[in-house]
Amino acid sequence: MRKIIFSLLCVLTHHLSFAQQDLTLWYSSPSKAWTDALPLGNGRLGAMVYGIPQRDTIQINEDTFWSGSPYQNNNPNTSKNLKKIQQYLQDENYIDAQKLALTNIIADRNNTSHGQVYQSIGNLILDFPGHENFTNFNRKLDLNTAVATTNYKIGNIEYQREIFTSFPDQLIIIHLTSSKKGTISFNTSFVGPLKKNMVTVATIVPSGQNELLVATGKCTQEKEENILNLLHFNNQIKVNSKGGVQKANVNSINVSNADEVTIYISVATNFKNYKDISEDAEKKASEYLTNFSKDYETAKKDHIIAYQKQFKRVKLNLGQSSQSKKPTDQRISEFANNDDPELVSTYFQFGRYLLISSSQKETQPANLQGIWNPNSGQYPAWDSKYTTNINVEMNYWPAEVTNLTECHDPFIQLVKDVSITGKQTAAEMYNSRGWTLHHNTDLWRMTGAVDKTAGIWPTCNAWFSSHLWEKYLFSGDNNYLKEIYPILKSASEFYQDFLIKDKKTGYLVVSPSISPEHTPGLHNYEETKPDGSIVKERCNVYAGVTMDNQMVFDLLSNTIDAAKILGIDKDFSKQLENLRSQLPPMQIGKYSQLQEWLEDWDKKNDAHRHLSHLWGMFPGRQISAFQTPELFEASRNSLIGRGDASRGWSMGWKVCLWARYLDGNHAYKLIQNQLNLKPANATIKDPDGGTYSNMFDAHPPFQIDGNFGCTAGIAEMLIQSHDGALSLLPALPDAWKEGSVSGLRARGGFEIEKMIWKNNKLASIIIKSNLGGNLRLRSYHQLAGNNITKAKEENPNYFYQFQPIEKAKISPQAKLEGTNIKTVYEYDIDTKKGLSYQFEIAQ
Repeated sequence: MRKIIFSLLCVLTHHLSFAQQDLTLWYSSPSKAWTDALPLGNGRLGAMVYGIPQRDTIQINEDTFWSGSPYQNNNPNTSKNLKKIQQYLQDENYIDAQKLALTNIIADRNNTSHGQVYQSIGNLILDFPGHENFTNFNRKLDLNTAVATTNYKIGNIEYQREIFTSFPDQLIIIHLTSSKKGTISFNTSFVGPLKKNMVTVATIVPSGQNELLVATGKCTQEKEENILNLLHFNNQIKVNSKGGVQKANVNSINVSNADEVTIYISVATNFKNYKDISEDAEKKASEYLTNFSKDYETAKKDHIIAYQKQFKRVKLNLGQSSQSKKPTDQRISEFANNDDPELVSTYFQFGRYLLISSSQKETQPANLQGIWNPNSGQYPAWDSKYTTNINVEMNYWPAEVTNLTECHDPFIQLVKDVSITGKQTAAEMYNSRGWTLHHNTDLWRMTGAVDKTAGIWPTCNAWFSSHLWEKYLFSGDNNYLKEIYPILKSASEFYQDFLIKDKKTGYLVVSPSISPEHTPGLHNYEETKPDGSIVKERCNVYAGVTMDNQMVFDLLSNTIDAAKILGIDKDFSKQLENLRSQLPPMQIGKYSQLQEWLEDWDKKNDAHRHLSHLWGMFPGRQISAFQTPELFEASRNSLIGRGDASRGWSMGWKVCLWARYLDGNHAYKLIQNQLNLKPANATIKDPDGGTYSNMFDAHPPFQIDGNFGCTAGIAEMLIQSHDGALSLLPALPDAWKEGSVSGLRARGGFEIEKMIWKNNKLASIIIKSNLGGNLRLRSYHQLAGNNITKAKEENPNYFYQFQPIEKAKISPQAKLEGTNIKTVYEYDIDTKKGLSYQFEIAQ
């Protein structure tokens, strides 16, 4: 492909090249706990590999095996009591408003469900007699190939186990070899989850077979929270040995003295879609095996090719150190006190690996634990549902910027699904057109309100809709925009009907709602429980909270812009413009903070884990150092007040926020906090998050959103494209003195083909334009080249236009001191579709 070259950087040092990095997680001892095991996945099937020589365990999940069956959980009393709840809030009678809302908005536990449970399939067990005394042990996960390997020696014989979850063949495949023929002997069996009260499993070797073990399972109880358990799975395990003797028992397969063995695992359920469970699980599981006819090496090669098509798009080099020679768990434990830039780049790529492995075409979106879900203990944490007031959205923050747009598709499909089921909720609960969703959903796409006051939050439709729009901003695909526009329009129609006028301010507000899981702590009451005990409750339920205002503003703005691009709905757009003009502006309170509520109720220092009112900074794009400096400073003050201590997902959000505040050193400090080794038994009682030995995020317990949030944050430190320009190295920390990156994507169809920095400043960059149009670059250093001009006025590229934010209302008690950000230079280049452009720092 021809490249337009503005200038060339003549000499590049060797260590800044894109030489292949060793992106391997490796360990010198077997797993002792689930959070030591290594995760594999192909979007649908998940496997956790323990790598224990004498008795190995491969714990299995399938993304559609949940409790329950199709249902909806709307509270029919909401519509009868909504106006009364709203009036209580207008009258500042917050206690009665909350009591009435809890009774009449939250789903009735006696008649319906507060969400169903993602379940484990069970465990493949491989018993190797005589392998207790092993030496030279090593187990690893190669992120470049998505293959896990266990190696060890028994005496002078070397044994190896390779395992992967095949993307093209939809099987878990295990390959056993040794350095001496006739030395592989083991027994294969399958056991259900340890929590037998949750899942019941039966295993059998079919009559006349000696190579097939079949496990069938279903939820143990007839119902889960009033909903019939109607899903079941069929798990077929095929053992294929070369040499030796293979013999079947009643429910196991024994192999003696084989040369090599390959095991194929197929799993399917009767789930077809969220409203249809008529799939034939046995037939589907069987077809995965009967349609497979490859030898092991071909299957492995095909798997790696399919995986690398996505994984190889992005390369990140932050430098090297001697720490890379140590086991991964040791590197994590030593990270705070040792220079280990490769651990950060590995952690970044591990996040991309997890998204590829848990979210593929026609699979379910990644849930709270991705697709990996333990079968014992307190798990699945929070039922491993889709928590929609931050967690599932955070799972997809890396999707577009780290060049995994296809992995975003299962979440986009989830939005499409709940835009259908949510219409019933909008109509039945709120007498409104359009669709809505509260703070949780599950496999069945329920959209009612659950979990006490946290559920009184009907604005998730706005957050979900922002993902639809962001995907468009990166792709510029107008066919896709036509497809998703009706969903944006329907969500906007909900607010046309649902917003009410606040009698004190005259603004249109969402009522009732909450600032997710938080309270100003000003209004309390006592409640008597059925056992006679008295508990103190805090009021969470209010109207016009800042996060709602930001998200509704974003939704209306995006819908208006989409209609304009498509050339449709002019009258409707004018209606939305009028509606948008009546929303509350953001407000700066007495502590120079961005107010979280409509009233100035914030505490000066508030360590709460949620950062809801900072949504407009990230993942939104309403707050800018250049366009809204007062809001930039005030919202930064709010983040400072929250402090650095946080659980995994909250820490990931803070990394993203500090990157948006252009403070790379503070963002890096949070990365250091995240890469803090947590013991396998760390629980929610631990106030701070960190990382388990297998690099899973320790919320604690495990939640995958922390991994994804931090990966997105690292990308935001390197490029940003939300604020009117493509910003180069906007939040580069001092610790990353030299490095390079390729493959990151920016809004407007731009892609970083190669960016190199040295001595903490940009050295050169090549950018590909996939759509054409104006490329505005923002840099802390002056750029050189032909046909590059200094930027003037607003960026004409409509993918970079600013949202028309109202001027902030500022308390007379606020004391703003300025943003104190570095000077930037902005340049414009008229690009052509399909061409690449190179720049360097001016000499």
